[in-house]
Amino acid sequence: MSHNAESTAFRSALEVIRAVEPRVADAIGAELTDQRESLKLIASENYASPATLLAMGNWFSDKYAEGTVGRRFYAGCQNVDTVEALAAEHARELFGAAHAYVQPHSGIDANLVAFWAILADRVESPALKKAQVRQVNDLTEADWFALRRELGNQRMLGMSLDAGGHLTHGFRPNISGKMFDQRSYGTDPATGLIDYDRVAEAAREFKPLILVGGYSAYPRKVNFRILREIADSVGATFMVDMAHFAGLVAGKVFTGDFDPVPHAHIVTTTTHKSLRGPRGGMVLCQPELADQVDRGCPMVLGGPLPHVMAAKAVALAEARRPDFADYAQRIVDNAQALADGLLRRGATLVTGGTDNHLVLIDVSGYGLTGRQAEQALLDSGIVTNRNSVPQDPNGAWYTSGIRIGTPALTTRGLGTAEMDQTAELIHTVLTQTTAGANADGTPSKAKYTLDADLADKIARQATDLLAPHPLYPAINLT
Repeated sequence: MSHNAESTAFRSALEVIRAVEPRVADAIGAELTDQRESLKLIASENYASPATLLAMGNWFSDKYAEGTVGRRFYAGCQNVDTVEALAAEHARELFGAAHAYVQPHSGIDANLVAFWAILADRVESPALKKAQVRQVNDLTEADWFALRRELGNQRMLGMSLDAGGHLTHGFRPNISGKMFDQRSYGTDPATGLIDYDRVAEAAREFKPLILVGGYSAYPRKVNFRILREIADSVGATFMVDMAHFAGLVAGKVFTGDFDPVPHAHIVTTTTHKSLRGPRGGMVLCQPELADQVDRGCPMVLGGPLPHVMAAKAVALAEARRPDFADYAQRIVDNAQALADGLLRRGATLVTGGTDNHLVLIDVSGYGLTGRQAEQALLDSGIVTNRNSVPQDPNGAWYTSGIRIGTPALTTRGLGTAEMDQTAELIHTVLTQTTAGANADGTPSKAKYTLDADLADKIARQATDLLAPHPLYPAINLT
């Protein structure tokens, strides 16, 4: 697509939207402006290509397509079959997976599909066998009672939330914490690193049905070969959630023991984040789980979103190009440069650095909570998110950490020199922010003080840093 075609496509789309609801068109335009002017350091965000974005705005949105390729519950899905098959093909080839299921709407949905596929495959109850061979309406109330009892209270072992795990790995606020009897493994208090011997000990004691690997805020590589050996030693299914680092796997930055696909029975991921696709999910699995995974809709998913599957196909095709491997390596190079810049300025980083795309700053050294730091940085044009650190005294709401990542800025073309300048901006804001007090004089975990002129100055410097690397330079909405 030519630059002129990109600009024409998006400008024309906004004109059509504006004719119906101008406030939506205004909000879309404002979002592009905000993203162009802000240092986007949220580790789970990126910028999808114009081709990926445009693939979502079309007539596929109007199709119902329950079922799988060639086996739909609705007629007229031949074109949906084409894009879903293409997305699955690209996923298999990109990751070296035996089977790919591209229908999940999100990472949480992908995890739910994986959980239920494992349960249906592993739990050998009479009621479950009946459910697989008989019509659901034929099951008696006693059958349903036995089925609920058998599927419930299965055991899951995953990384703890404060060590970098995710809500969907068995924590109570999420449905996974209600489905499973869950226990967590943490990290070594001295280093912040996974202690595989302790994970093995926990697995032997707890005997989980599912061992979950993967993370949302752990700044190091994970040895998936060792985790698979632990899972095998206790007869557990090994599941990996690679939502955050899928782009590093696709770009062959993580290989061998650090690539989860050859080692796990089942792998889930989002398609955005470091993979740089549309917001959505995906499941990769070994052949023995394929039939159960393909029942994701209607097992736990609503109707597939064909327009998003089309965008997944486009993004996965982009990720198979040679330049994506270079992009993935630059993500890690930039993250390490950002970490080094912060360390030189006296910041405290969880694990002392990073091997992947993210850096976790312990902001308690600045006298702040994560919530105070997050908002002060946002006031200064730097978009981050607060995050727990190991053994966090402030809990999961206020937190003691800030999680930052480099996928988005790397997409814009920023390099290691700009990462050092970014570290300087972050450090300046955090050192100049002071914790506030409540009305009764007690320390506040949310209120803070930052000179407004300084915040404006940093925001201008952030915009200047981005200026040589324009976002979507071919797109002009005026």
